[in-house]
Amino acid sequence: MSETPSRSSLGTRLLAWLEERVDLGVIRHLIEHKRVPVHRHSVWYYFGGMALFLFVVQILSGILLLGYYRPTEDGAFESVQFIVADVEFGWLVRNVHSWSANIMVGVLFVHMFSTFLMKAYRKPRELTWMTGFSLFMLTMAFGFTGYLLPWNELAFFATKVGTEIFTNIPVVGRGFLLVLRGGEEVTGATLTRLFGFHVAILPLITMAILFLHLLLVQQQGMSRPPSIESEGDQRDMPFVPHFLLRDLLGWLVILGVLVSMAAFFPWELGVKADPFGPTPPGIAPEWYFLFAFNFLKIVPSQVLFFEGESIAVGLMGLAGAFWFLVPLVDRRSSRGERSPLFTAIGIIAIVLFVLLTLLAVIFPSLGGH
Repeated sequence: MSETPSRSSLGTRLLAWLEERVDLGVIRHLIEHKRVPVHRHSVWYYFGGMALFLFVVQILSGILLLGYYRPTEDGAFESVQFIVADVEFGWLVRNVHSWSANIMVGVLFVHMFSTFLMKAYRKPRELTWMTGFSLFMLTMAFGFTGYLLPWNELAFFATKVGTEIFTNIPVVGRGFLLVLRGGEEVTGATLTRLFGFHVAILPLITMAILFLHLLLVQQQGMSRPPSIESEGDQRDMPFVPHFLLRDLLGWLVILGVLVSMAAFFPWELGVKADPFGPTPPGIAPEWYFLFAFNFLKIVPSQVLFFEGESIAVGLMGLAGAFWFLVPLVDRRSSRGERSPLFTAIGIIAIVLFVLLTLLAVIFPSLGGH
């Protein structure tokens, strides 16, 4: 009488069957050879994985919401109400989706600034930085396009104010505004277009760039900061299981925070938007746009012969282009030399972001032109 195959032998046979059809060499090489530097700044390595985990949460919760959401002027607000009030655990899914989006943006800010200060954009990681910054901008676009979807009063008028900013972009600004709004004003056509961007166009672009970004990270590994390299510290640890287990612990911590926020601090729906109603006082975008919103407000309405908002939009565009191209500009770091100027630039950027955000929260009426 033949013996029943053990679980281990079944697993071995299944793995052998799979290897005959799929090349698992890349995965095996990752498990056996990938290592992660260990030093006093190693904690910043975990924020990239946290952002990826939250992105997956966004996808899964968004798919669940899609089953009930209706992207129309007459049905959007009511469908969200139905999700929150009548769908079993619908309130939890919506809160998780909203809070995970905000936490993900915060994690990405930390990841981007820490990567900048540790000079992880140095040769040969220029493309890794550029794809990472592109993913950050796509995340901001997700936040902008998703804000209007509940079709509540705050989102409607904030979107109206936000889209008007594009008119300050020379040449293409007006056309871009019409593409986003689907016309001159924010209407149901705007809702449909932003919904299409949010659930179709942006995810396709994001998945493509994310795949390239992760591929580059796996091929090039994680860099050591110049200060650590100058000390000759070459310590590292295996990615599997040591770093991976720590990464999983971070995911569990984030998940606990996320579920707690979703359960105890529900995301308010507000009142349905009335396109013909007056603009309520205190309209402002989400917190991660407040720095730009406040910068636009504090710039004088007229600078020499130019409109203040056009100057502000132009300066922010130049700052974004500089941030994207910083690996090509910071030649000293690429040569392995100290680059205190770019360290100072990173610190100034962090201070300005925090200061402008806090000013917009504490003094919402600041500026006002």
